[in-house]
Amino acid sequence: MLSFLVKTKIMLGDSLGQALGNFRRVMIITDSFMAESGMVTYVVRRLNNGADYLVFSNVSTDPDTVTVTDGIRCLVEYNPDAVVAFGGGSAIDAAKAAVYFAQKIHDMGKCPFIAVPTTSGTGSEVSCYAVITDREKQTKHPIVDEEIIPDIAVLDAQLVKSVPPSVTADTGLDVFTHAIESYVSITASDFSKAMSRKAIKLVAKHLLTAYNEPENMQARQGMHNASCLAGIAFSNAGLGLTHSMAHALGARFHLSHGRANAILLPYVMSYNAGCSDSLTDVAKEYAAISRAIGMESSNVRQSALNLIRTIRRYSGKMGIPASIKAADISREEFDKALETMAEASMSDLCTATNPKDCTVEDVVLVFTKAFDGKLP
Repeated sequence: MLSFLVKTKIMLGDSLGQALGNFRRVMIITDSFMAESGMVTYVVRRLNNGADYLVFSNVSTDPDTVTVTDGIRCLVEYNPDAVVAFGGGSAIDAAKAAVYFAQKIHDMGKCPFIAVPTTSGTGSEVSCYAVITDREKQTKHPIVDEEIIPDIAVLDAQLVKSVPPSVTADTGLDVFTHAIESYVSITASDFSKAMSRKAIKLVAKHLLTAYNEPENMQARQGMHNASCLAGIAFSNAGLGLTHSMAHALGARFHLSHGRANAILLPYVMSYNAGCSDSLTDVAKEYAAISRAIGMESSNVRQSALNLIRTIRRYSGKMGIPASIKAADISREEFDKALETMAEASMSDLCTATNPKDCTVEDVVLVFTKAFDGKLP
């Protein structure tokens, strides 16, 4: 049975103070940069006078099981009456996992959970997904549960105007990937597709401007909104093979999640659409996206290819490698990891909603084409 859930209250602009209400004991989960640079004062200044707070800033890129365990311990010991996740997807994912397991394992009890994203990419502030890394096994584990969805999301575009161009590029194409994969997911609905389609239009309109003109607040807010809309879409409809492969590739070669998605997306789309052999119904879905952003051509195959090439063009204009090889990964190391990455991709939860069935051999072929940069 299909369903559509929007659990999170979304607040726009400088509204964190209103979201914090009368909370007197607040735990802030963030990363070391936000703490050391002083940006965490954005949250602290908006607490009620006299409110007590604890900053947990152990989160790093691709949060791991050790970080989550430390976060659980701090949550249980401090026993806050509200939790604020402040940062990019890593901080929000770590907070989600820590709050979830603190409630499950230690019976901590429910407390309001507020997410304040400082990048426009993951949509984690509204999604039922969190990805945690096991560094020892070099694998990433998605947690998928409606209980981890934040209660409130504060979307203040002022927080993203100083984001470096490389992060704008990686996270922006992460949004594109979320929106496109959720649009063609086998569990997509009219409701989720509406969210996906709007996110795609916003990315097409605003991403390059946000990259080239970082102080352009209209573009920044457009990308912030697109990220949130795509997060709602994929939280309800699921994702696909690009994400599964990106989890495996990123865990093995330490690529950022957004960059791994950006590199892999055109190759997975080509596979899903059957551009190299026989066109599938997915090609018609890609053609519909092309039509929505003014890239439609005279036939389905060309329209699908136009969308794929548009994504490649965006990547090129923002300095993102067009292939795995171009990301400075050696053939020898890639070949050693190939079979393991393909198997991990097949067992990843995101593959279950990919619109085209695949085998380990199919994934090996897609990975190989992505390494060599071979597209129709």
